[in-house]
Amino acid sequence: MTLRSILLHPDPRLKKPCDPVARITPEIETLAADMLATMYDAPGVGLAAPQVGVLSRLYVMDCEKDPEAPRQPIAMVNPEITWRSEALNTYEEGCLSIPDHYADVTRPAEVRVRWLGLDGKTHERDFDGLWATCAQHEMDHLDGKLFIDHLGPIKRQLITRKMVKLKRERGREA
Repeated sequence: MTLRSILLHPDPRLKKPCDPVARITPEIETLAADMLATMYDAPGVGLAAPQVGVLSRLYVMDCEKDPEAPRQPIAMVNPEITWRSEALNTYEEGCLSIPDHYADVTRPAEVRVRWLGLDGKTHERDFDGLWATCAQHEMDHLDGKLFIDHLGPIKRQLITRKMVKLKRERGREA
């Protein structure tokens, strides 16, 4: 497994809708393994392929927060949300592509997701709590959206300006 570089906002690749994955290949399996390693290293609870510069409909997540519990990684290829609850939850969200910035985002409290697993089989599962929020957040990435797109324009512009400054500073350090 190789740790991959995570793209930082504003990078135009983060705003592009992703293409479906035609089939599970060794390259897709390697990408998913690399993404999980990168996500755990960051550390984060989810990571979408466009965040590592690959415009394919794939994301990984593991929202198990108890360090004593076993990891529960999931790799979702071509995921789709097939049902959303009417009940809503508001969580403070962050993003590995927008480090050190957080904001409250309101989303459906529960979702049902159907996806193709790395085993080549179709899976479907209901998620709630942090898992539901993460699934929707990562799905947004596949559609070229970021969590800040759910915010008002002033807050979004403020975060974007800070990220431009951060990228400039990191460029000088490289």
